[in-house]
Amino acid sequence: MNRYLLAAAALAAAVALSGSAEAQRLKVGTLECYSASSTSFLIGSITDFDCRFTPADRGPIEFYTGTVRRIGLDIGFTAETRLAWLVTAATPYRRGALSGAYIGVSAGAAVGVGLGANALVGGFDNSFALQPISVQAERGVSVALTVSGLELRAR
Repeated sequence: MNRYLLAAAALAAAVALSGSAEAQRLKVGTLECYSASSTSFLIGSITDFDCRFTPADRGPIEFYTGTVRRIGLDIGFTAETRLAWLVTAATPYRRGALSGAYIGVSAGAAVGVGLGANALVGGFDNSFALQPISVQAERGVSVALTVSGLELRAR
């Protein structure tokens, strides 16, 4: 388990250090995801989400399905989870481009109502960054400090 926590800390440091590069990125929209329920196991979890991308340029809303896989300390049950990110990119956005794999770090806790945060990078040519614009909202009993992966697929 110490390896997972060390990996999460290293990834968190890398995300924090990339902040200076973030100034050169474009805000392309917001991504919101919802899951009805999930069960976490001691060293990880897999949760499916329905997601909606709203482009910053007021273009048409896009819909995605997503799967979050977490490795690390992740224990509990949540009745529902909502995630929201600001999506930035090094180049202008083109429709459907969010499909792909993302990796980052997640942390959160819930007893009744809980909070968490997820920072991820990836997508087409690793050109997208998903920065938490609001905390993850959960209802249930859980605790998590993980390395997380998100796979997005256009619907």
